[in-house]
Amino acid sequence: MNQLEQKEESKKRWSALAGAAFLMATSAIGPGFLTQTAVFTEQLLASFAFVILASIILDIGAQVNIWRIIAVSKMRGQEIANAVLPGLGFVVAFFIVLGGLAFNIGNVAGAGLGTNAMLGIDARIGAVATGIICIFIFLLKEANMAMDRIVRYLGAMMILLTAYVMFVSSPPYGEAALRTVLPLEVDFLAIVTIVGGTVGGYITFAGGHRLLEAGISGKENLRYVTNSAVSGIVVASIMRILLFLAVLGVVAGGVALSAENPTASAFQHAAGEIGFRMFGLVLWAASITSVIGAAYTSVSFLTTFHPVIEKYKSYLTVGFIVFSTGVFTFIGQPITLLILAGAFNGLILPLTLGSILLAAYNVKIVGDYKHPIWMTVFGALVVVLTAFLGVRTLIIMLPQLF
Repeated sequence: MNQLEQKEESKKRWSALAGAAFLMATSAIGPGFLTQTAVFTEQLLASFAFVILASIILDIGAQVNIWRIIAVSKMRGQEIANAVLPGLGFVVAFFIVLGGLAFNIGNVAGAGLGTNAMLGIDARIGAVATGIICIFIFLLKEANMAMDRIVRYLGAMMILLTAYVMFVSSPPYGEAALRTVLPLEVDFLAIVTIVGGTVGGYITFAGGHRLLEAGISGKENLRYVTNSAVSGIVVASIMRILLFLAVLGVVAGGVALSAENPTASAFQHAAGEIGFRMFGLVLWAASITSVIGAAYTSVSFLTTFHPVIEKYKSYLTVGFIVFSTGVFTFIGQPITLLILAGAFNGLILPLTLGSILLAAYNVKIVGDYKHPIWMTVFGALVVVLTAFLGVRTLIIMLPQLF
């Protein structure tokens, strides 16, 4: 391989690594991410900084575990689960696809609301237009390359816009820094909820599967995989920190956020009418990138079950988007389905991460690879915490649904 070929190969690898990190991060930064951050900031004020710090540590522990074992085994999440326990991969895929479909309806709705706030057009028209854009992306010949670029650019745009709102809201930076290590209160459930919202369900597998598809796998690439996994958490966390500070600047001044749309009211109070329009753009960008991430990752959990699925995965991805868009456009947002899927989603991470931790010590899956003990400890902690939240949510929600 000559110098020119090496340079081109290095460029492609960097693009895939950055694309995987941003795909995971922007999959996490959806409508729910924006609302959760605003609500918890209003409840906990500067002490939410501690929740963010704790969640970042746990997020890294979960994601690095999953991405490294995917890379070493050269297997997707469902294949690893089936190798650990025959049939478990089908269970994991069912929950991933169910959660992905339900939450994608929320992502499409968010895109519609974003275009409404940004341009004033009907939310359903905005949702359909967003769905068409996503379909066009996946029908392109170089769909993966286009996806990598779009999530990078839109992710960077969301961060810059939120940073502007943060600066104009003038948050108490010193108080936030102090409460990062000395919180006035510690909300255990907030920590677990934020972890689930960042690396739960399909989200953490988005980038891992993308790297596998790009051919970045094996022990020789573990350094790159680990760096990309941590980078994904860093990108999502930067957005969360900026949004937290932007909202904190508003609520610290005594402003009560709107219960219907807390993030929008925070942007509007901080930067006026232009702030509200910027919120619309941020919400739309967060929603469309989450639609892309949910569709890509959910279908990737089905491709290994039959060659026909792999052959027509682009069309299945399009069908996934069409279904989600159609449900929101013609039926509206099915709240019951979203609540139930949310409860199941709380159980997906402990199920998948638990499988990964077992696979890490199975020589038939990872060969002679030695998994670091500290990663196993972190992973086990996340499994216990998220399993507790998932079971607790199901116990609370099921009587209300039936």
